[in-house]
Amino acid sequence: MTDPVRPLRLGFPVKVMGRPDLKSQDTRRWQKNPHLKCSLELLDRVLDYLAKNDLDMYRLSSDIAPYATHPDMPQFHSMVADSDAELRAFGAKAKAHDIRLSFHPSQYVLLNAPNPELTRKSIWDLSSQAEMLDRMELDDEAVMITHVGGVYDDHEASRARWIEGWEQCPEHVKRRLVLENDDIRFSAADVFWIHERTGVRLIFDYQHFWCLNPERRDMRDTLERFLATWPAGVRPKIHFSSPRTELREIKQKISPKQRAAAKAGTAKAKKGELLKAPVKATARVKTVLRPPIWTGHADFTNPFEFATFMRMAEGLVFDVMMEGKSKDLSLLRLRPDLLRFAPDVAARFGITAADAAQLAEDEARLEQGVDAESEPDVDEG
Repeated sequence: MTDPVRPLRLGFPVKVMGRPDLKSQDTRRWQKNPHLKCSLELLDRVLDYLAKNDLDMYRLSSDIAPYATHPDMPQFHSMVADSDAELRAFGAKAKAHDIRLSFHPSQYVLLNAPNPELTRKSIWDLSSQAEMLDRMELDDEAVMITHVGGVYDDHEASRARWIEGWEQCPEHVKRRLVLENDDIRFSAADVFWIHERTGVRLIFDYQHFWCLNPERRDMRDTLERFLATWPAGVRPKIHFSSPRTELREIKQKISPKQRAAAKAGTAKAKKGELLKAPVKATARVKTVLRPPIWTGHADFTNPFEFATFMRMAEGLVFDVMMEGKSKDLSLLRLRPDLLRFAPDVAARFGITAADAAQLAEDEARLEQGVDAESEPDVDEG
């Protein structure tokens, strides 16, 4: 269990953008016989990168054991058990570096699906990931994060059906599974309702709370209640991200009819349409600009927003999974920002003036150029 005086952790999910050569899982197709052992070899180098850069929390890809639960490919079903020694060694290395690990199964893993077969398959997926964490010999801080799931035209019934799915889960899954409030379907009040009936631990997601809080719950009170669902000696974790604010660029095809009208000079622009650039008569695609969607994650974290949140949460202990789309690069930028603008908050994460020179080097590396992912990955949360 975590030492209560240990500084809070900052983590990121899956893809290492600061080192594009580092892969997070074996992505070969089934014909090439991909394997968990290969993923762990790749992830061993990721652990080295994390340790070198003092990044002490990491979300593993939910696909590190390819096809391990594919119903039509039994040749892969023993993959996790066959990798026992490798998983144990990987877990030992993570513990030696004091790196906290987790999974976030994809949106297709649902405990509240109306189709019992989909629920059964989801429990299989969760069982496989929980088994990997168990074979790594990690403590109860290594969790699997899930959402309630779909509404299926009946919010109340869907919320209650999650409990039915939970009750079907084996013990090793219940010990690892934690439930997160989401941004468009099930609020913090909804997941707390489920916790009261199951005891499942809860993950507080900051951005989701802003997007969906119809009950108008107080943030500090809600955060405290979520953290209290974790047992003594097991440090909770939360999710934090800033919303995207820039214009979205949407590529749209230009039909032959529209192209002909443009050539003839009779084309009419749609009312209110904002284009990135004038469209040539011969163009086949145009770029339309749209306002941001507030549920989208920003590439980087707004340091002022994060510092304000952390000051609101003064006195509470939790690790923070940062879900900026630039992954580790978001942390490499946030740490010097905190030291510069909010040294009191930086100190809670063990960041002090003694780190200033190294953090300045991190910033200089970022100035060399950064690419953020255009689409969310399945583990983004």
